[in-house]
Amino acid sequence: MKLVGVDVGGTFTDVMYSDSVSGTVIIHKVPTTGDDPSRGVMTGIIELCERNGIDAAQIDYVFHGTTIATNAILEYRGAEAGMITTKGFRDIIHIGRHQRPQHYSIMQEIPWQNRPLVKRRFRKVVTERLAPPNGDVLVALDEDEVRVAARELKARGVQSIAICFLFSYLNPDHEERARAIVLEEYPEAFVTTSSSVVSQFREFERFTTAAMNAYIGPPVRNYIRQLDNALRGAGMKAELRIMRSNGGVATPATISEFPVLTLLSGPAAGVLGGALCGQLSDRRNLITFDVGGTSADIGVTNEGRFSEASARDTTIAGYPVLVPMIDIHTIGAGGGSVAFVDAGGAFHVGPRSAGSVPGPAAYSRGGQEPTVTDANVVLGRLDKDNFLGGEMSLDVAGAEKVVGEIAQTLGLGIDEAAVGIITVLNSNMANAIRSRTVQKGIDPRDFSLMAFGGAGPLHGAEVADMLGVPEVIVPAYPGITSALGLLASELKYDSIRTQFQVSNALNIDRLNADFLQMEEDINRQFDADSVAAADVTVLRFADARYIGQGYELRVDIDGGTIDAASMERTFEQFHRIHEAEYGHTFPQSPIEIVNIRVTGTAPSPQLEWPKTKEGGSRDKALVKTAKTKFRVDGALQSFDTAFYRRADLPVGSAIAGPAIILQLDTTTVVPPNWSFTADPHGNLILTAGVVS
Repeated sequence: MKLVGVDVGGTFTDVMYSDSVSGTVIIHKVPTTGDDPSRGVMTGIIELCERNGIDAAQIDYVFHGTTIATNAILEYRGAEAGMITTKGFRDIIHIGRHQRPQHYSIMQEIPWQNRPLVKRRFRKVVTERLAPPNGDVLVALDEDEVRVAARELKARGVQSIAICFLFSYLNPDHEERARAIVLEEYPEAFVTTSSSVVSQFREFERFTTAAMNAYIGPPVRNYIRQLDNALRGAGMKAELRIMRSNGGVATPATISEFPVLTLLSGPAAGVLGGALCGQLSDRRNLITFDVGGTSADIGVTNEGRFSEASARDTTIAGYPVLVPMIDIHTIGAGGGSVAFVDAGGAFHVGPRSAGSVPGPAAYSRGGQEPTVTDANVVLGRLDKDNFLGGEMSLDVAGAEKVVGEIAQTLGLGIDEAAVGIITVLNSNMANAIRSRTVQKGIDPRDFSLMAFGGAGPLHGAEVADMLGVPEVIVPAYPGITSALGLLASELKYDSIRTQFQVSNALNIDRLNADFLQMEEDINRQFDADSVAAADVTVLRFADARYIGQGYELRVDIDGGTIDAASMERTFEQFHRIHEAEYGHTFPQSPIEIVNIRVTGTAPSPQLEWPKTKEGGSRDKALVKTAKTKFRVDGALQSFDTAFYRRADLPVGSAIAGPAIILQLDTTTVVPPNWSFTADPHGNLILTAGVVS
């Protein structure tokens, strides 16, 4: 089986090829083409094939992580969207829950009000009403009003329409009928219903998620079609699969209908790739630290399982999102992050990035602002002749010029300014990690830091120092670990239903019936992908809370027929999780099952991991010795530093830092007072402390 994984980052597009027959793994990087990412994707695939004598027509699958949906939200450049909703509820997505993102700030931006996904003039109301708890029809849908609304939105040039009715998660009939009418009147529109995107309670979050699906629908659909056509135009017969935010992949048809499922497409692949690399070295407790040119993505894997974001903290660009996602925290911090002094004299690094064009000054592509990459060049941590495996030469003079300019502004020497840029960036990333560990009751010192991305290994050890983390792991292909994660992914679908059942008055028959129906729905989706039911693994979960609480915790539910004993095990698990999360429990309080969930997975073709080559030696790996600068014990010092070629390092031998380790897709920095070892599985293990 011949597989290709392609991950599009803000600066570089990473490509990984795997042949399960020969055991061949090949990596390649090309600059991201921001105006049309599919051009960079195709360039990367074609260049990799041409350089290595691979027949592109023989590739079986292309797995793709995309940032199209994410960027459309972050940059507020989606389609002009409209909404048809229940009369009297036009302003749900504006009012929200009267939440203040920053509790004590008197000046703050409310995203859903300042940057509405659907402008008020494009929100139309119609007569209809459903009632809980069963979704009974109180007021029939006025179909004529739906037709009028569709015609008005079409006349106003709206490209997509979200249909959001009250209590539609209990009964989708009104939404589905309205959708059919809209498509009769406006067949070229992108039309989505809230019940098909996310079938659960919380109207504000459900409506907003549906609005987001409509907002990003046309650009994502166009991109997927464009990429698929480009693959066919290049003579490729490979099946295209797109990474979802939940860590699974889906077909182009699914993603074209539900693009909101891809909001964390790339970062999710990174967590999967990091977890796979950790398992190779028998590490199951990991903080994944994915740093590219533009952003840093933080995830946590505990005992081999990654955490899923909950309804209380799942947001994209400030908007709440109710679709399954791996819990990932993203900040604007990367190799391209720009250092600047604001109008008040404060020094900042990021979140703005120089990207790949013009990029850092060291790239010689017109960049005129100091970046993190430029600071690393000034400090000697990036070798000008060994960047991207020697394919790109760095402009040291250009880097020194821009860092020198901000040094003058700050009244510092150039080296002090450069190490200041690195320190600020590292502090920002350490704080991001604390938000996903310390603030959630997790001690980061019990975890290994899995550093990857083009810039993760550059900063991993110093960030670990700030957190007290004793070990950093750098995978074999750190710059393309997200692409690796794509090749390690599975087909995955989710289903959810709202219940509102209480532990002391459970309707077990209803639970069994709903789970059965949900599993049939999951199997139908796999059947559309030509996956047999026997190849599907199904897991059940419940979102539960004590009566009166506002948010839920996720717990497992046994498969098969549910009975009182299996539900008692679920409730006991809930008490344990609640105590771990909040430090207390209420054993006598009734537990409310708010939602039930079903997740189905089916294996995709997997990469064949190559065996680590033996025969390396320290002398063979040594490229040169040069001066680099580090702050040690509060003083900026210059060190004689060995530069090693990673491919030639010996396996199992501990080597003391400082050291710089060179490879095609990244550079690894081993500071003074750290050591490293190349393990048999291809990972570099960096350890705090000097080897004896």
